[in-house]
Amino acid sequence: MPLSLPEFLTSGVFAFIIVFVRFGTAFMIMPGFGDSFVTTRIRLLMTLAFTFALFPVLVDRMPAQIPGTFGLIFLVVSEFIIGLFIGTMARIFMAALDTAGMVISIQSGLGNAQLFNPLFAGQGSLMGAFLTITGVMLLFATNLHHLLIMGVFESYEMFPVGAWADTGSMAELVARGVSAAFAVGVSIAAPFIIIGILINAGMGVLSRLMPQIQVFMLALPMQILITLATVSMILGAAMMYWLGEYEEGMLYFFSTAQN
Repeated sequence: MPLSLPEFLTSGVFAFIIVFVRFGTAFMIMPGFGDSFVTTRIRLLMTLAFTFALFPVLVDRMPAQIPGTFGLIFLVVSEFIIGLFIGTMARIFMAALDTAGMVISIQSGLGNAQLFNPLFAGQGSLMGAFLTITGVMLLFATNLHHLLIMGVFESYEMFPVGAWADTGSMAELVARGVSAAFAVGVSIAAPFIIIGILINAGMGVLSRLMPQIQVFMLALPMQILITLATVSMILGAAMMYWLGEYEEGMLYFFSTAQN
């Protein structure tokens, strides 16, 4: 039975608002879409475009009856929490690069060289900012951002509209994500940890053999030079490893949340 115009407008506006809340919250946090160098106006227009394109497909997943005031507030809050959760998980897996950059900076003697990291909207290490910006570029160059968009769309299977999400399971997934991101970051920085240990051990032996040499003045430029040379050699392999782990982590997250 076809709907009348007032019924269609009412259900359409209701579906648009609910879809906009989830997509908008996720896009405001996701890497690439929600970074600080993307203006708020661009993020808003992008969210409106995705919502206009997808809410007709998602109308069937909306409640049959439009709830009252308190029910509508509950729906908006639950959709906000789900969008926040999805965007946060995507951001956590991106933090592996910042962790790797911080470890590399400390091992190379650049730990005090802090600058603004646009991905996290705060101060960060020099290598961390370089790796995270490179990661965002590769995220779009390899079309991996399509996985994030499809993840938000498929989240209506994992988190139906009107069903309160299990906050305990969410907290467990966040803890697993943080642990996995830290492990990936340390794995990327492992060559630099080994090189830093060898350099420090060698400088310690040299200072004992030749005490008149200013070891610190010699070691710091050497650490920076060797670190830059190592980065130039392993950057491609490290970023490809991170891309694979990022994709695998997001797929695991969506499959686990769905189960």
